[in-house]
Amino acid sequence: EVRLVESGGGLVQPGGSLRLSCVASGFTFNEHFIAWIRQAPGKGVEWVSRIYSGASIWYADSVRGRFTVSRDNAKNTLYLQMNNLKVEDTAVYFCSTYYKGGEIRGQGTQVTVSS
Repeated sequence: EVRLVESGGGLVQPGGSLRLSCVASGFTFNEHFIAWIRQAPGKGVEWVSRIYSGASIWYADSVRGRFTVSRDNAKNTLYLQMNNLKVEDTAVYFCSTYYKGGEIRGQGTQVTVSS
């Protein structure tokens, strides 16, 4: 069974930091594209960062310079280091990959940025 399990969310003040983790299982992690996406209340899904099997990385303009994505293939884990968080970063964060033509998404982890 292909699974993605996110963790690390929480409540943080503006300017603070959080590190999200996504543990993958059921597929060859180091051969797959994997991404962080988020969904804020009442809004659509937004791509946050993508990392490809060849280590190429993409960031949304809204997070570039503040967020850093990385992967540990030995641990089948994807990370998202989020610094200088803003109120507008409040959302449920998911990791996402594609497997056999379909999207696989975890259950998400809530990030709330508030003073």
